[in-house]
Amino acid sequence: MKTKPDNIPLYNSRLIDTYIKLIKKKYNYINISELLSYARIMPYQVTDEGHWFTQEQVDLFYERLEKLTRNKDIAREAGRYSALPDTIGAMRQYILGLVGPAKAYELIGKYAPKFTKSSIYESKIKNSNEIEITVTPKEGTHEKQFQCDNRIGCFEAVALMFKYRLPEIEHPECLFKGDNVCRYIVSWRESQFSFWRKIRNYAAVFFSVICIGSFFISPWITLTMSFPVSILTVLSLSLYAKIMEKQELSTAIDSIRSSSDKLIEQIDVNYNNSLMINEIGLSLSKQMDIDSILSNVIQILETRLYYDRGMILLANQDNTMLSFRAGFGYTPEQLNILKNTWFHLNMPESKGLFVVSFREQKPFLINNIDEIERALSSHSLEFAKKMGAKSFICCPIIYEGESLGILAVDNIKTKRPLVQSDISLLMGVAPEIGISIHNCMLVEAKERQFKSIIQVLAASIDARDSLTAGHSEKVTEYALGICNEMGLPKDYREMIRVASLLHDYGKIGIKDSILKKEGKLDIEERAEIETHTEKTKKILEQISFEGIYREVPLIAACHHEKIDGSGYPRGLKGEEIPLGARVIAVADFFEAITSKRHYRDPMPLDTAFQLLNEEAGKSYDKKIVDAFIKYFTDLNQATGLLPLHKITGV
Repeated sequence: MKTKPDNIPLYNSRLIDTYIKLIKKKYNYINISELLSYARIMPYQVTDEGHWFTQEQVDLFYERLEKLTRNKDIAREAGRYSALPDTIGAMRQYILGLVGPAKAYELIGKYAPKFTKSSIYESKIKNSNEIEITVTPKEGTHEKQFQCDNRIGCFEAVALMFKYRLPEIEHPECLFKGDNVCRYIVSWRESQFSFWRKIRNYAAVFFSVICIGSFFISPWITLTMSFPVSILTVLSLSLYAKIMEKQELSTAIDSIRSSSDKLIEQIDVNYNNSLMINEIGLSLSKQMDIDSILSNVIQILETRLYYDRGMILLANQDNTMLSFRAGFGYTPEQLNILKNTWFHLNMPESKGLFVVSFREQKPFLINNIDEIERALSSHSLEFAKKMGAKSFICCPIIYEGESLGILAVDNIKTKRPLVQSDISLLMGVAPEIGISIHNCMLVEAKERQFKSIIQVLAASIDARDSLTAGHSEKVTEYALGICNEMGLPKDYREMIRVASLLHDYGKIGIKDSILKKEGKLDIEERAEIETHTEKTKKILEQISFEGIYREVPLIAACHHEKIDGSGYPRGLKGEEIPLGARVIAVADFFEAITSKRHYRDPMPLDTAFQLLNEEAGKSYDKKIVDAFIKYFTDLNQATGLLPLHKITGV
C-alpha cells in the first residue's frame, strides 16, 4: 500500500515552530492548542526538531490560522519573522552577520533540505547585490500558494537581518501561475556608505571635468572658484561617506559584539554542562547499585543545574510500568504522590508523555501544559495537576536502543522558560545514566545468580540428612546477628553470610554411615568427620571467589578452630583464627547443641547458654559470645518468648 503524497512527512517542525512563535508574540489571543489540534499536530511534535509534518497537516494549520488572524499575508509575515534573532538563535545570527547578505542568500540552497523535502532550491549570484533563487518541486508533491508567499517573506527577512531595507523581489516564474518552477530574483540596496561613496566618485569625475574645462576659459575663475568649490564638495562627500561608513561599521560591530557575548555565554554554559556530564560519568562509575547511582545523579542535577525540580522514573523488569525512583525539589506530599504513582507501558491506549517518550525514545518540551490538556489521558492530567506542573521536559534514558526510564525536570518556582538547549543538555546526561543503570543490572543479575548457586550448594548439604536440614541457614542467621551486634562492615557481613552457608560443604564427601550414625562416633569415625573442614576448603577453592568473597574458603574451613588451640584442622589459637571463622564457630556450636541429632536430643536453652558461657574464652571468643547473647536476648525478649535468666543464667 503506497502512502498518499499529502501524507508523506515533508516539512520540518521548525517551520511550524516559527509560526507558533509569531502567534505568541503578535496574536496571543489565539488558542494554540486548538489550532494544533485542528491540524492534527501534537504540541510536543512542534518542539521536536527531528519531527516532520505532512502537506495535509501544514495545509490544515495554515487554513485555520488564516481564518483566526484574518490576515491573508500571515505566511509572508511568518517568513519575515523566521530570520529574527529570537527565532534563528545567536549562533546563526553571528555567522550570517559575518558572511553578508549575498552569501546568506547563496546558503539558502544548501540548507533548504534541513527544512523541506518538497522542493529543490538552487541559488545563483548575479552580482554583488542581486541573486537568483530557483525552487523546483519534487515529483508527487503539492505545495500551496501560501508556501510561495512564505518563501518570499523568508527572502525579505535575510535583508532585514543585515539592517538593510526590504529587498526588491521579482517573481518571473511561479508554480501557481502554471510554470514548472518558482524563480525569484532578489536584489537589495547597497548600504548608505556605498551609495555616498559612489556619489563622491561621480562628483569627483564631474568636478574634474568642470575644472579642466573652465581652466581653458578662465584660469583665474578656475583657481578662485571652480577648483575650491570642487575640492570642498568632494571632501564634504568623502567626509559624509566616511561618517556613514563608521556608523554602519559601529552598528555591525555592536551587532557582532552582542552575538559574540551571547555565543561566549553559550560556550560557557556548554563547557559547564560538559564538565557536569563528565562529573556524572565519574561519579556513577564508582557506584555498584542502582539506588546509589540515582541518588548521585539527582544530587548533581540539583546542585549543578538551574531546574527547580527533577525526577527519574525507571521501568520494571518486564517493562510493563514506569515508577518513581529518585527526585529533588518536591514537597513531602508530592513525593508521596510520586512514590504511589505508576505509568503503565503495556496499555496501547496510554498517551501520557512519559509513556510516549519511553516508547518512541524521543524527548519532549512542553512550555504550557494547558495547550496539550486535550491530548492527555485523565490519569496523566490528574497527576500533572497534583504536581502543579505547567512546563516540563522529559527525556528517555536509553542504552543500546533499549528504553530504561525517563528523566524529567521543570521550573515551578523560578518560572524560567525551558528551551531546546535544555533538551540537548539532558539528552547528554541521560546516556550516562543509562550506561550505569545497565551495568548495575548486569552486576545485580550476576549477584542473584551467585546467591542462588550458593543457596543450592547449601541446600544440597542439608538434603543429605533430613534431621539436619536447615542447619546452614540457621547458622547463617545467627552469624549475621552477631555481625550486626558487633557493627561489622557490610561487605564483611556479606562474606560471612556466604561462608556460613557453605561451612559444612565438605560433609558431602563423608559417608552416610558416619553422618547419620545413631549414637557416638568412634575414634576413626571422629577423625573422618573432622576431615570435612579440609574437604570444604579444597572444594571451595575450586570456585573463583573474588573481591569481598576471596576469604570464604579459609573462613569456612576454620570454623572448628578454638581459641585455646585445641580445635582442628590446624590448631590455630586466638587472633590466628580469622574473625569470620570465630563468628561462625559460636553460631555453629549454639545451633548444633540446641537442635536434635541422631545421637542426642536438643539441649534446653538455659543449658545451652550455660555451656556457651563456660566455653567463652576457652573454645570461643568471649567478645563474640557476648555479642551473640545480646543479639539472642534482644531478639527473644522483644517477643516475650524467653525470660532473661534463661539466657544469662542469672
